[in-house]
Amino acid sequence: MGFLKRTNKKFDYQPRYYKGEGNPFKIEHKLDKYRSTVGKNKGIKGTFNEALSDLKNTDKKTSSTILVIIAILVFIFLYIIDFDISIFIKK
Repeated sequence: MGFLKRTNKKFDYQPRYYKGEGNPFKIEHKLDKYRSTVGKNKGIKGTFNEALSDLKNTDKKTSSTILVIIAILVFIFLYIIDFDISIFIKK
């Protein structure tokens, strides 16, 4: 019955003449060291709570910049579809 138990085999290659720390072939995003939700295995609830706390701690300048960009994109979209604003004005 040993053939029914299958485990994943890990391939942990270490180069012969590499003198650095860790594995040089580890794939990691270059911005992972700045993110608080990456790295710890907290589960989905812990990750969600961490993302909410980061959202609460953001600075107001970034939020206002995002709102301005969204507003500009909405106005560009309304211009492209030739939206008539005069339907909201009483005559």
